[in-house]
Amino acid sequence: MNIDYPKQTRMLIEDILQLGEVNDAGINTKLLNFYQDTILQTIIAETDMQYANMNDINTQLSDAFKKLQKICPEIKIPTIYTQISALNQSIVIGDNTIGISLDKYLGKDFEPYRRFYTEEQRQQMTREQIVPDCMSFYLLSLYPLRNFENSTQQERDIHMGKIMWTVNRLLGRKVFNTKYTAMVDRLAKQNPKLSVRNILEQDCK
Repeated sequence: MNIDYPKQTRMLIEDILQLGEVNDAGINTKLLNFYQDTILQTIIAETDMQYANMNDINTQLSDAFKKLQKICPEIKIPTIYTQISALNQSIVIGDNTIGISLDKYLGKDFEPYRRFYTEEQRQQMTREQIVPDCMSFYLLSLYPLRNFENSTQQERDIHMGKIMWTVNRLLGRKVFNTKYTAMVDRLAKQNPKLSVRNILEQDCK
């Protein structure tokens, strides 16, 4: 892993799982012991079964990024990879990479989830949510809210509304439906000369 995918492996071991430094002499043993946990073994087995075929997800991501490149031609399509993060992360954005933690998308009725997540949280932990989450987090990395620390909660909500509204456009369906996506939709209809990029780059007021 560290030879073929050094950045992704370092991020998983050091930042997500926090098992130590990737070059530690005993890191392989630590990683092996970590994944021997019985709950994790159940999660790994379920992940392998549910995601043996990911053609649908690959197609959706490809289509969404093609549309995004039309909006922002300078954007490079990121490298996308999958991992099992022991329920620590959903989507990880790196240096032009997107890491998908498949163990966070095993379905709202997956029994082990009931020990750690509310019913509301589990509603989002489905296969159908992978592509919307990927596009949302990636767009947020490209268009972060300026001066986030000093922004009001409303400004933050409006900014996320713009991100979600854009994802709806990229996917061709209303995945996200909030009062803030509706607000952005009204703005776009009232100002047809505004491009999606203009909307993303506007300050949130």
